[in-house]
Formats: sequence, structure tokens, C-alpha cells
Amino acid sequence: MLYDLNIAWSPSTPPDKLLQTLAAARSLGYASVAINHQLDQPVHTAPSSCPIPPLAPTTTTTTTTTSLALPNILHRATFPLADPSAPSYRLPALAAVYDLVAVRPTTPEAFQNACLTLDVALISLDLAQPATRFHFRPKPCMAAVARGVRFEVCYAQLLNAADARARAAFIGNVTGLFRATRGRGIVLSSEARSALGLRGPADVVNLLGVWGLPHERGLEGLRALPRGVVVNEGIKRTGFRGIVDIVQTAEDPGKGVAQQGVPEDTPGGGKNQKRKPGQLGDGAQISKRQAKKMRLANRAAAAGADKSG
Repeated sequence: MLYDLNIAWSPSTPPDKLLQTLAAARSLGYASVAINHQLDQPVHTAPSSCPIPPLAPTTTTTTTTTSLALPNILHRATFPLADPSAPSYRLPALAAVYDLVAVRPTTPEAFQNACLTLDVALISLDLAQPATRFHFRPKPCMAAVARGVRFEVCYAQLLNAADARARAAFIGNVTGLFRATRGRGIVLSSEARSALGLRGPADVVNLLGVWGLPHERGLEGLRALPRGVVVNEGIKRTGFRGIVDIVQTAEDPGKGVAQQGVPEDTPGGGKNQKRKPGQLGDGAQISKRQAKKMRLANRAAAAGADKSG
């Protein structure tokens, strides 16, 4: 199953355009996608409900009505982070509204703070900004990977780059990130604003493999790693204290015994129940001394039979 955890959305996005983008993602093989709401900085208050409107898989024109095959849709918010000393108390409020919550550091200090201290599952980076060139160091990056934090690389930033400087900044940043993490903990997304910004999974893996991402790491970034992010975030919201989740309850074993025709009030639990050591067939108990005498008598009888034979 393929995942794309970043389909760009804003309040000005037409629903028809968003539906076309989702249908194109489904046609390319992506089974689950996340519609991303990029919050503006600074974030004063968290929304009380998700502003992303519900989508219908049908489009009606003046002549015909077309049904679209859409993937599984998740709702996501990206929290901008510029000041490392800024409070992050709004993140739990966002987690109650959206399915996924990511942070986007815009300064090296905020990036280091997100790697080492913030309790987030996804760090999304705008790698095509020449003014905010990151210097990725292995120590904080690998510390984030060890904590279970994933780094998101959006390939549409390169495709939509305005000039050569933005493309050079993206290539330099993504090469440094791959070198610092050794390709571990990389989630590949599109951040596509239209269907033209999407690419197939093979094209994405081959494109980023040019700058140092191994082929198997690229496949993990489209399959296993984003699936882990989605599953873990779901357990945090539905499970007990974000750790334990009830998948299926066990059946009562007494009901199965009653259905098989075994009377529940029968002493000993039925005829086929195994007897405990030292218990006779009628349920009477014998002492240890009597059991020892019986064993010795049986041995003596067996020895006499051998001698007579």
C-alpha cells in the first residue's frame, strides 16, 4: 500500500480541483493520502473543527455525472515553527481536530528543537527556500530517528521551483539530509497543489536516488514509514493513553462449553475431563500413603509375574 501524506490544500482551493488531484493520486497507485492544511504563522488559536470540507466522489457537469475513484483520505495540519522558545501547547489542540499533525521548522534552531524535544511524528521541511539553508548534522538527525520522528521530503518543491536558485537549494538540502540520516526515517510526499504535481512511485524513487537515497529506503518512504506514522497517530487518538488499543475482544470460554452439550452444573465438568493425579473415576480422593502402597503392590505383582514366566 502506497501513501502520500501531503496533498496541499488552502481555503481558496476549488473542490473540483482537489477531487481531480485525489483521483490522479489514486490512479498512480496511492491508496491513502492526507490533505494538508498549512497553517499561517503565527498561530494564535487552534481551530475548533477541521476546515477541510467533506468531499463527494461524484462530479456533476451540465451534461453528465461522473463517479471518481478516490483513495482513503486523512486530514492533516502543518504547524509552522520559527522560534525554538515558542510554546507548543497548541499541538495537542490540533491533534484533537486533525488525523495527523506535522511541524515545519523555518530556522536551524527550530529544526534542532523539533529533532530533540518536540513530541511530533513528522517534521516537514521546505527545502527549496534559498534563504533558509539548513546544515544537517548527524547527531540531532539520528536522535530524532531514534525517537521515532520522521523527516518529510516533498518532491513537488523541486518541480514547482521558481528559479535555478530554488532548485539548487532543494538539491543541496536534500543531499545533506540524506547524508546526515543515511537515508533512514525519510517519508516521501508530494505536496502537490494540482494533478500535474504528482508523480508515480517509481519516478519518485528514481528521482531521489540520484541524490543519494537508496532504492530500498525510497520504497520504505512510500510504504512502511508513512504507514507507521498513520497507525501510531491513530493509536494516540483512540487507544488507552496512546499505548494500548483494543483490536478484538476474546470470547467467553464458558459459552463454548455450554454449546457443545456439556452440563455446566456437572461435578468435574463432564465425562471427558482429565482426572487430576490421585483422583479416582468417581471423583473420590485418595491419600498419598495409599497411592504409594498401590504403586508398591503393582511393582511386586509385576516382579512376581516375571519370575513365574
